[in-house]
Amino acid sequence: MVLLVLIAFTFFTALNPSVFLSLLNLQNIALASPEIGIIALAMMLAMLTGGIDLSLVSIANLSAIAMSTLYATVAADNPAMAEELMPVLILVGIAVGLVGGLINGFLISYVGITPILATLGTMQIYNGIAIAWTGGRTLYGSPESLTVIGQATVAGIPVLFVMFVLVAIAIGVVINKTPVGLKIQLQGANPIAARYSGINSHVVLMSTYVVAGLLGGLGGVFFLARNPTASADYGASYVLLVIVIAVLGGTNPNGGFATVSGVVLATLTLQIVSSGFTAIRLSSSEYAIAQGVILIVVMVADQVTWRRRRRRAPTRARVLASRT
Repeated sequence: MVLLVLIAFTFFTALNPSVFLSLLNLQNIALASPEIGIIALAMMLAMLTGGIDLSLVSIANLSAIAMSTLYATVAADNPAMAEELMPVLILVGIAVGLVGGLINGFLISYVGITPILATLGTMQIYNGIAIAWTGGRTLYGSPESLTVIGQATVAGIPVLFVMFVLVAIAIGVVINKTPVGLKIQLQGANPIAARYSGINSHVVLMSTYVVAGLLGGLGGVFFLARNPTASADYGASYVLLVIVIAVLGGTNPNGGFATVSGVVLATLTLQIVSSGFTAIRLSSSEYAIAQGVILIVVMVADQVTWRRRRRRAPTRARVLASRT
């Protein structure tokens, strides 16, 4: 993934160095990455269990809409008080994500609905709620302190990107260093073996989708911090994008394996490609085509690698048997 980031960066730099290497463009790449990356991490968790969560972007939008509505309501009566509401607004946004994750987790872990169908249904429900809530309009309003955080930098690096990296580190620690993370990986690798090993699949799946929902709610906070508006259709193209990022980052779509660092680097790679397409004046539809091509290429490469390993496995087994 590091090599892929360097290749993408070098390629688009060579095509238009004056635009692509500008400080503004580099900061825009780092500023746009967190809101996509945080949802990609949530998608990675769902895919790690062998599932998927198509409702994450809808949860993030609903989170941002709830925050913006609450702020606008309070600001209409008491503008001074509204500016002090930032911690409460963030908690509200995360709470919306928690509720969304709880619903997804219940449908998948206890009712037994296939993840892709369960989250497709909840995605439609959350989208419908958002449209009915906003009347199809874009909502305007966010605490100035939240907007300041969204625009602030540390040593030239956007604060939102630093927060994204910290969240990624925390998720990486949970997956790789805790019993919960091991159970999630085992659940995705072999659900039957996990059940016979004493792992409560219902609890593991519920916990995973709740955490994914929380990350989706945090994504809504990032949405509103970067751009003080909220709408039902914001980030409509993100659903495919976060799946591409998760798979490109090394997540096994069948479950059992994922790397947080890979997802972070894949987020940067796709954002570099997006920025590069803008620099050379290609359209968003052409970028959407590129996303699909990248996803197919990665999946084909993954299948080819898996089949090669499968063919080599009997040969290695015979060699070891002959040595013994």
